[in-house]
Amino acid sequence: MHTLSEENYLKAIYRLAQEKGQKITPKAISDVLENNPASVVDMIRKLADKQLIDYDKKKGARLTAQGLKDAILIVRRHRLWEVFLLEKLGFRWDEIHDIAEELEHIKDPTLADRLDKFLNFPEYDPHGDPIPKANGKMPKSYSVSLASLKAGSSCHVAAVRDTGSAFLQYLLKLDIGIGTTIQFIEKIPFDGSLVISIAGKEKTTVSQKFGENILVDGIG
Repeated sequence: MHTLSEENYLKAIYRLAQEKGQKITPKAISDVLENNPASVVDMIRKLADKQLIDYDKKKGARLTAQGLKDAILIVRRHRLWEVFLLEKLGFRWDEIHDIAEELEHIKDPTLADRLDKFLNFPEYDPHGDPIPKANGKMPKSYSVSLASLKAGSSCHVAAVRDTGSAFLQYLLKLDIGIGTTIQFIEKIPFDGSLVISIAGKEKTTVSQKFGENILVDGIG
């Protein structure tokens, strides 16, 4: 059995490996978890002693086979709880992350599978992140950002990179959700801001940072 803190570290290392695909340093983990770097080093030692990660200063931290299995289960529970909170309890998508952060640590061995079945085996959480299957397989994840497209492209919102409440609330104000059609009209050379049309409505201008945090599919 792992402590809540250990599970948070495993999930953070898994997330960094998925997003960065490179050396995972104590500083990178510290930035994600907003923890003191010294406490991060202490936890790395504990996880290495439990054979959940391999670590050396040159290669960084990497999950072992067991560490990866445990991290995927935590992510699976988290994302299933997000679907449940949104679809069954009526929470907004900007409210569900923090609640799921608590629920993901419930360790009943059958809970995730029963929740998955109850929800009719969803492939993605409300933010567009893929939900790992019981066998560890992962549906397709999205990595192409709106900001990386060429002007004139049309696309559908597939996922959001930033799941913080401030960004999600901004998307709600713009009436943007998963599946929304966006027409990328123009990129402003001065600051990289984007002129877009949302679901065929009048043009609006958003920042480059906004565009980098919208992941898209169905590009035409």
